[in-house]
Amino acid sequence: MSPPLPAFLLLISIAFTSASVVPLQPGFYAETCPEAEFIVKDVMRRNMIREPRSAASVMRFQFHDCFVNGCDASMLLDDTPNMLGEKLSLSNIDSLRSYEVVDEIKEELERVCPGTVSCADIIIMASRDAVVLSGGPDWEVKLGREDSLTASQEDANNIMPSPRANASLLMDLFEGYNLSVKDMVALSGSHSIGQARCFSIVFRLYNQSGSGKPDPTIEPRYKEKLNRLCPLGGDENVTGDLDATPTMFDNRYFKDLAAGRGFLNSDQTLYTFPETRKYVALFSKDQRTFFNAFVEGMIKMGDLQSGRPGEIRSNCRMVNSRPVNALLES
Repeated sequence: MSPPLPAFLLLISIAFTSASVVPLQPGFYAETCPEAEFIVKDVMRRNMIREPRSAASVMRFQFHDCFVNGCDASMLLDDTPNMLGEKLSLSNIDSLRSYEVVDEIKEELERVCPGTVSCADIIIMASRDAVVLSGGPDWEVKLGREDSLTASQEDANNIMPSPRANASLLMDLFEGYNLSVKDMVALSGSHSIGQARCFSIVFRLYNQSGSGKPDPTIEPRYKEKLNRLCPLGGDENVTGDLDATPTMFDNRYFKDLAAGRGFLNSDQTLYTFPETRKYVALFSKDQRTFFNAFVEGMIKMGDLQSGRPGEIRSNCRMVNSRPVNALLES
């Protein structure tokens, strides 16, 4: 039986479904900043040429942002003397990177149409473009979000799953956001591109569940490869490919899971749990079905909003300066 959803996540789920939210729509900037989507895609393309890993990093921003109090760019805020933000949370520190890509996009948008395009919408557009430019599906994004006025490291720590999570925990987490098991498995396909650190898998290789033994679900030859990459006592910051085609967005990730070659524990358990295994099998055989499910999941995840007050930041790393009287009233 799956463990009960933590009370904290239940409260977050209630907030998402009951709060007053900003209406989102395709083409939101058609009149106010018609070049917005072109600029975002162009900057993403340039950055992927300079640093191919930026595609996977930026694509995952949507998940890390939207699951923590909605899609509001809270994850982009730097710490202040009065606020511990999300960048140093357990799931983000030494994991998320390429914040400078969003900075570059924002700078170009501010030059063309200042004070118009939110950082939250930049994350949504850039995540989509990272997928497209890696050979994945394209889709029309809904826009019109505002940027948060604060961030919470505690919320990020309480919500975001670890690489040790299993499919049962992930199903419970996604259910709290009205995302189905199919959505969860499809969105896990974001690991079709990118890499992860040895830190995230050494327990699988040498001490799975405290047994002092490796995870028995790892295919033997793949385990030998991982042992060479991540030796016991070695450098845990060394990175390994999440699937066999780490720069191409395709269904290879699911083929690898079916063959026992999932890099992360949270990935491989998608094949060992009956509720998720059927979707792994389906997506491994039919890339188009995976692409369609992934797009559907990304759109649904992009709809998550907390309903909290927001603004259009001029710098994605900090809230805008506010008049003294506004600060006294808040």
